[in-house]
Parts: sequence; C-alpha cells; structure tokens
Amino acid sequence: MLHCNALLAKNFVYIQAISVIRHVFKIKIGKNIKVKHKAATAPITDALLDGSKTLFPEYSYSGKLRPFPRKPRITTLPDSIGTPDYWEHGKPISELQSRGIGQIRVLNSEEIKGMKLAGKLGREVLDVAAKMVKVGVTCEEIDDAVFKACMDRECYPSPLNYRGFPKSCCTSVNEVICHGIPDQRPLQDGDILNIDITVYKNGFHGDLNETFLVGNVDEAGRKLVEASYESLRRAIEQVKPGAKYRDIGGVIQKYINSCGFSVVRSYCGHGINQLFHTAPSVPHYAKNKSNRNNEARSLLHHRADDKRGRLER
Repeated sequence: MLHCNALLAKNFVYIQAISVIRHVFKIKIGKNIKVKHKAATAPITDALLDGSKTLFPEYSYSGKLRPFPRKPRITTLPDSIGTPDYWEHGKPISELQSRGIGQIRVLNSEEIKGMKLAGKLGREVLDVAAKMVKVGVTCEEIDDAVFKACMDRECYPSPLNYRGFPKSCCTSVNEVICHGIPDQRPLQDGDILNIDITVYKNGFHGDLNETFLVGNVDEAGRKLVEASYESLRRAIEQVKPGAKYRDIGGVIQKYINSCGFSVVRSYCGHGINQLFHTAPSVPHYAKNKSNRNNEARSLLHHRADDKRGRLER
C-alpha cells in the first residue's frame, strides 16, 4: 500500500495541500471520450450486497464500478460537538452568502492558529482511516471509523450533511473522480482509493486527502498516482506571495501531459477558512482565467487529486 501526504507552510502562505492528488487526471488511450451521465432516478429496492444488481440500473456508468447499499445518515451528535451552519438542514448559508463577492480573506495570527489546529486534527483522522485500507474492508467501515475519530477529538466531520452529503468523509474508488459516497462495497485487490477528510473545529475547517493503492495495483495505476503526486509537488513550489493562481494550472498540465495523461477540468482547488469552500478557485489546467495573485497568509485547499485518472480502456 502506497500513500503520501503533504501539509505545508511556505513563504508565509499556508497550504492545506491535499495529499496525493485528487484532481482527476485521466490517461489518454486513443481519443479522449466525454461521457454524459443520465440522472440517477431508479429505486434502490432490488440492490443486492453481492453486486449482482445495481442500485441505479438506468444510470450510464463510465466504468465497472457500481454503487452498493449504505446505512442512513447520522442525525444525532453529542452536545460537545460544535457544528457548522448546514448541520441540520444541509444548506451552507454562510458559504452561499459569500458567493459572488470573490474576496480572498487574509487571515490574522489567531485565525491561522485555528486553521493549524483543524489541519492537525484532520491529519490524525486521516491516519485512522489510512490504517484500515486493505482488501475486503468496506468504505462504509472506513467512514464509521472516521466519524468515531472525529467524535473522539470533539470535532465535526465537515462533509456530513453538506448539501445533503450522507457520510463523514469521501471515498473515491477507481474511476470515481472525487466526492464518492462510502458504501458497503468491499475494497478489491488492485483498487485505487482516495479518502478525503475535512474536520470542523472551533469554527475552522481543515481539509486534506490521500490516495491509496489497495493490494496489487497494475503499472498503469501506479504511474497515474506517481505522476499526479509529482504534479502536486511542482504546483506547491509555485505558491508564494505575488505568484499568480493561474500559473499553478500551467505547471500541473505541462507535467501531466508529458506523462501521457490529461487534466480533468471539472473540479479545482479552493480557499478554506471558516467556510468549507471559498475564494479563490484554483484551476489545474493551463491558460485558465484566474487572474489573482497569491496573498500572504491566505489558505488554499489545493486539490490535485492523485489517482483519479479514470483508467478508461
């Protein structure tokens, strides 16, 4: 099992640098094919744990992976757990109110301390999840361990009920780009798994992830993970006061293309502080239109998701 992580402060710019890649790179095999997905509206009553039937038979899947059943969302918490504004109803009110403003907040010393604590606790929770990754374990079992680790540290698992998300972390397997929902599918030999953890403590979110090779992953999968991680490392080197956010994407795409991969443009890096997602947006491809400069003491969740290269054959 291979896993990597990065949590870094450089030139006074703090980056919660998402460990190993998650920002979706895909292998070029012949021509790139765009897959349009139908809305998943089918009932789940005939789903079987052995995977012989699918939860959403009308959905147009891009690979072999299929969803499995899962337990209902957790709806009660200990009184000692501080919660974000979306905990009960799923609507991130503060985040929605900040949309369209585009202002990048520069954090003061006390706020930086709050972010460091959230990042530290997030790292601890991710380490708990990492120890569980092996063939036969389900992503829902990993999610259960993540929830317990958060409760033990009296912090809230930020994904839980964010816009209705039903679990405490994201587990994205193989062709799932990101934000996968943990379910009862056992991990299989050769899977590539990304675990995305965010915790909320004392009003601040700490967001990070890692990608894991489960058992014996083939050469193409390993190459994808390694190339993605290296692109993250090179991107981090660009982060300094005065550098342009758009230049980060150019560095990533140049390296990824040289390895025979291409960047999936659907997701990007983002700011993080008291809000789970906020300005700036940081695209991971060249010639993007992000025209801002890096601010000293602003915080980025730079999500260069490794693995996620959708091995389309």
